Amino acid sequence: MMCAYTAACGGSEVILLEPNRQLGRKVRITGKGRCNVTNNCDVKTILQNIPGDGRFLYSALSKFSPADTMTFFESLGVPLKTERGNRVFPVSDRANDITDALANALLDAGVRVVQGSAKGIVTEQGRVSAVSTTVGRIDCDAAVLCTGGRSYPATGSTGDGYRFAKQLGHTVTATRASLVPLESDDPCCGEMQGFSLRNVVLTAFDETGKKLYSELGEMLFTHFGVSGPLVLSASAHLRDFKNHQYHLEIDLKPGLDEKKLDSRVLRDFEKYANREFKNALFDLAGRAMIPVLIERSGIPPEQKVNTITREQRHALVQLLKHFKLTVSGPRPMEEAIVTAGGVSLKEIDPRTMQSKLVEGLYFAGEVLDLDAYTGGFNLQIAWSTGYAAGLALQKY
Repeated sequence: MMCAYTAACGGSEVILLEPNRQLGRKVRITGKGRCNVTNNCDVKTILQNIPGDGRFLYSALSKFSPADTMTFFESLGVPLKTERGNRVFPVSDRANDITDALANALLDAGVRVVQGSAKGIVTEQGRVSAVSTTVGRIDCDAAVLCTGGRSYPATGSTGDGYRFAKQLGHTVTATRASLVPLESDDPCCGEMQGFSLRNVVLTAFDETGKKLYSELGEMLFTHFGVSGPLVLSASAHLRDFKNHQYHLEIDLKPGLDEKKLDSRVLRDFEKYANREFKNALFDLAGRAMIPVLIERSGIPPEQKVNTITREQRHALVQLLKHFKLTVSGPRPMEEAIVTAGGVSLKEIDPRTMQSKLVEGLYFAGEVLDLDAYTGGFNLQIAWSTGYAAGLALQKY
């Protein structure tokens, strides 16, 4: 939509081929229906939040930065607000306001929306000449693949863009789920299914003990493992399950160092001195987590609190600061927010998003081998690459 609008503003005759009945279906469900439009930060910060070759985006981000994104949507009549982590949302908290504003802008710019699916891109003598579709052949001077990746296939991103790119000689790097819940074989996850943690620090490690990610926030235990904002963010750093083993560590009391936490536990134990251990943890942990903490602490549940030794108490403190979980892998692609991998950036001109192999062929958005962490960065990639391609199309 961004690409089509930008191209049309330059006077190009633009057709947007849309397989869904509704424009922008994927944007409408982002941010739990609120749409994290972008991140209110500078270009350098955006690049730092892209784990792959972020430098590819420097030109596109310079043309259309997060500040430009915010100005653009506010000029379309969508007031924005900045929340924790510099995440930008519509003031209304309605993702539909973003897509509706874009749809109206397309109409005003003269973009023709055709409901149908692409079947392939036709080339003659090394350049684009038409797009074959379910509603017939559409002759054109240029075509842009803005098909998205493979995540959320119900919204239309079924991986067709990768197939079209391969047919035209492009390399497509292996795709995988990113920003996705994680599976764990640890039985405690199922035992705590539906239990959420707030204001905890989640840290991810590889098998060597190297720290890959650490952040304060929220997470959730599920029947298959763990989910929630912290877990989705961590998953973007766990990029190679074939060759690495990963584990997570939760600091349940990040506001207290071990010494202060030990004093806190000691106060609780004095308060509940005559109780059994299993009945002395309600001030320290949620009800669903207490049986797991008891089991992992090694302290007998019926042991009287006033008989708990310093060593036992120390073990409990360590558990509260370093609650470990194994990770067996990511959830399926269908549950991922974004797709990592895609059309090789080596074969794309970063200034125009044009193919280096086929004249008149352009790419934008998630179909490219670009993905970022959570916080509005992935949508910014879409806006910037769409704008860069749309700008380049104004010559046609």
